[in-house]
Amino acid sequence: MGAEVEILDEMRRLRARVPHLTGALATTVDGLVLAQDTPGVEAQDVAALTASARAVAAQVADATGQGDFRELLVRGVYGYVATYAAGGTAVLTLLAQDRVSVGRLHLEGRRAGARIGELLDAGAEAAARAPAKSTRATAKSAAPRTRSARAPRTTTGNARTTTDG
Repeated sequence: MGAEVEILDEMRRLRARVPHLTGALATTVDGLVLAQDTPGVEAQDVAALTASARAVAAQVADATGQGDFRELLVRGVYGYVATYAAGGTAVLTLLAQDRVSVGRLHLEGRRAGARIGELLDAGAEAAARAPAKSTRATAKSAAPRTRSARAPRTTTGNARTTTDG
């Protein structure tokens, strides 16, 4: 899975740019983990909760006329959980300590989400094109078809029939 490696690289660069970031998780909007760097946190659980929270946030944004989902920020006693759209089919969830610069978190989280969305969209386009190419390649590499000779047609009498009423 090439996209996973590139997503993990983007997460590592993000952690280097944002002090006090403690984890990063890329998931589909349905909660399937695409890539994770979340030491001490169960990625599957966070992915499922993120999918639910994102769905509710998207409904709130829609019901209030605010448009499509872009981001969600949860502040707890010990820190933040921030979720950013990553293209149309995925989200990036970041975990940070309470002393993180929220402005920096948003700036870098939005950029990383956009980059991950681009990576996933490029991977989806390549996957969509791949079956068409492999089908043609398979057809070209297959052994040539041969036709067997047909037996001559024989007809008895007139091939056209009529019905007398």
